Amino acid sequence: MLVVSAVVLPWQAVAQVRAAERPNVVFIMADDLGYTDLACFGSGFYETPHIDRLATSGMRLTNHHMCQNCQPARAALMTGQYPARTGIYTVGSIDRFNWRSRPLRPVDNITKLPLDRETIARQLGKAGYATAMFGKWHLGEQGDYHPARRGFDEAITSQGRHYAFETTPEVPHAADEYLADFLTDKAVDFIARHRGEPFFLYVPHFGVHKPLEAKPALERRFRDKPKVGGHHNATYAAMIASVDESVGRIVKALDDHGIAEKTILVFTSDNGGVGGYAREGIKEASGEVTDNAPLRCGKGSLYEGGLRVPFIVRWPGVTTAGSATDVATIHVDVFPTLLEIAGAPVPAHPLDGESLVPLLRNPEARLERPAIFHHFPGYLGSAQDTWRATPVSVIQAGDWKLMEFLEDGHLELYDLAVDLGERHNIVDQRADVARDLHARLQAWRTAVNAPMPTPNDHRVPAASRKRPRSAGGGA
Repeated sequence: MLVVSAVVLPWQAVAQVRAAERPNVVFIMADDLGYTDLACFGSGFYETPHIDRLATSGMRLTNHHMCQNCQPARAALMTGQYPARTGIYTVGSIDRFNWRSRPLRPVDNITKLPLDRETIARQLGKAGYATAMFGKWHLGEQGDYHPARRGFDEAITSQGRHYAFETTPEVPHAADEYLADFLTDKAVDFIARHRGEPFFLYVPHFGVHKPLEAKPALERRFRDKPKVGGHHNATYAAMIASVDESVGRIVKALDDHGIAEKTILVFTSDNGGVGGYAREGIKEASGEVTDNAPLRCGKGSLYEGGLRVPFIVRWPGVTTAGSATDVATIHVDVFPTLLEIAGAPVPAHPLDGESLVPLLRNPEARLERPAIFHHFPGYLGSAQDTWRATPVSVIQAGDWKLMEFLEDGHLELYDLAVDLGERHNIVDQRADVARDLHARLQAWRTAVNAPMPTPNDHRVPAASRKRPRSAGGGA
């Protein structure tokens, strides 16, 4: 049965458990880190020893999905709702890319997290957790939209630059300080001050997002290293190494304070990596920096290269060391998972995900829901009048993935079990599967009142319009 309304959570009976007995939660998220950008997820060029150790001591979720770019993924994490409910489905306004030569007018995008939604931080705070966030928020920086007013007891936001960065609120720092190190300092300090009580620490790094800026000593390590496949950029490799250092320092802080065994640690990325476009005929204005192969395409696309990301959970005493699961999971699952772990109250707004606790306890388990969904009623452009995404809706049920492209209604069907690279559209061969999935996708859109693009009655020929802007910062 499709669950699309406010859920009744079976763990509410344990909500009265004493706060001191609840595990801490540390959630670390890289920005634009691709599916294979970790050694433990297949890279032979990038070096991620600390994250690899996290994987060997915990569980890898190898079929986890975020949104195609950063802002909607962050909104889904914070609210437990699909973008179709929050209205945040991309970055910036619809005019960020010139859509006027296309057949459809995109749905207007919301750029700040609606104030009527309770964040996961707010709900964990109600359960007795101290809460903090240090890094890229991207859901509204001013006034009531700042995370310090959205349930985080402490919050410092920063994005846009890795050196000479600015923060909100303004916090003094050395002129040559690297942002990832600054954020990690704040995280480690928070752990030290709250080691005696349950806490939720959210560290959404700006790394490894462009601009490509790395610490020189780390960059030198990779300059002469032989490239492996599409992994070869020394600066990008050094940026990944800085995020890996951050994970190592946070793990060490947990160990030093004797609280590692009662702390759940999660590592993931907000969307796919910036690469894989050339194979699709897409011109990336600022250049490809990595490759998501064997996945198709990259950030901004609703093929797997844009959606599937690494996801690692270490829950001492619960997750089996070195385990993995290929069950399809998605961003909206994080909220109900943390509610169950903390015994926290359900928010007033509907939740779209399912708790992953049974899966974390047993990698052979299966979830109850029949499918996961994506809905993107807009456009994401690139250079030279090429597009990373046009309006599309997606359903994945088991290994089947159906995409409905909304400009002309054509369908693409992939069996991810045998075609992870989505190279063979088998919609004609398996019309029965396509019909079933399409009906379920349409029913889901109706149930969540998904906004749909409308006809563009004032279409402008491509030759007479301005080129779309580059993906740039934050796309």
